[in-house]
Amino acid sequence: MAQAYLVDAVRTPVGRRGGGLSHLHPADLGARAIEGLLARVNVDPGEVDDVILGCVDTIGGQAGDVARTAWLAAGFPEEVPGVTVDRQCGSSQQAMHFAAQAVLSGTADLVVAGGVQSMSRIPIGAAMTVGSQFGFETPLEGCDGWAHRYGSEEISQFRAADLIAQRWEIGREEMEEFAFRSHARAIEAIGAGRFEREIVPVGDVAVDEGPRRETSLEKMAALKTLRPGGWVTAALASQISDGASAVLVASEEAVRTHRLTPRARVHHLSARGADPVFMLTAPIRATRHALGKAGMTIEDIDLFEVNEAFASVVLAWAKELKVDLDRVNVNGGAIALGHPIGATGTKLTATLLSELERTGGRFGLQTMCEGGGQANVTIIERLP
Repeated sequence: MAQAYLVDAVRTPVGRRGGGLSHLHPADLGARAIEGLLARVNVDPGEVDDVILGCVDTIGGQAGDVARTAWLAAGFPEEVPGVTVDRQCGSSQQAMHFAAQAVLSGTADLVVAGGVQSMSRIPIGAAMTVGSQFGFETPLEGCDGWAHRYGSEEISQFRAADLIAQRWEIGREEMEEFAFRSHARAIEAIGAGRFEREIVPVGDVAVDEGPRRETSLEKMAALKTLRPGGWVTAALASQISDGASAVLVASEEAVRTHRLTPRARVHHLSARGADPVFMLTAPIRATRHALGKAGMTIEDIDLFEVNEAFASVVLAWAKELKVDLDRVNVNGGAIALGHPIGATGTKLTATLLSELERTGGRFGLQTMCEGGGQANVTIIERLP
């Protein structure tokens, strides 16, 4: 049976909004991750079949197929094509899925997959609102089919995070304790050097800028909620960030021909959808679906990376699936480390793979909620 191997996985540090990476053009930021990836593997860049990058809000410097632009900005061969995909927060995870599917189908042997996002330069949601400046509607405005099916109530990730907290009876104190633990875990991981193997420094920036050493439960409790009458505050949400990430996916033939030493193989990949009003609950359904298709149980998975878009998302997922949080986001998550939305998927892959190697685990599962009520799931198997 054909296999898709992960030869290596890297990421840039994650920069805070307005921080150390904010001056970089998105294509240059993406180029840094791609350069760092190919510097680690013995592959002629001209042998790469395709470059697939995730990116959201593809306007300005992120428009015009930033995957292609980033590859060329890195100085790599013009004959290698590139394509940009958008599955909202799961964009780079989907890019990796497309890369693995190309390899599994036999239509490609070497694919660079990843993502890039400069949220400092291009605000989140910019692509959804920029059209209004020219008299165009927003994505759901005037859509009769949507209104007939889902009504005209607010559709937003912030409302969804509140709805999830209410439905699963997750109190603010529980969410704040989870968020505080995310910062503590991230700070501990940075101090122990656990991210060093996966990070490609960018100039003087070599460490994630997001973790807040000065935070406390008392400070979190003093914050106002994001929505009137809501439950969720800024401390319980992922940080607006800049970053890029990349993985090299290879076929068995490529591994043999180029004498590569893969670090893992893709054991399973899939995506599922759920209620788009609740929007952020799809990881629950997607994880159940993935485990069922793979013939596995929760107990077969050594480590989980579940994107911390909001604390309520991860806590509801863990309660539904009865997962011990000691195996989830063990080095912190997006609440502390940031969420450069188009790049986070393969960023999590790099972190998951490094942690499996550090701890000797075999299987890792990553998933994340995505706009429109969707979720990707990837299960990887570390190779000895």
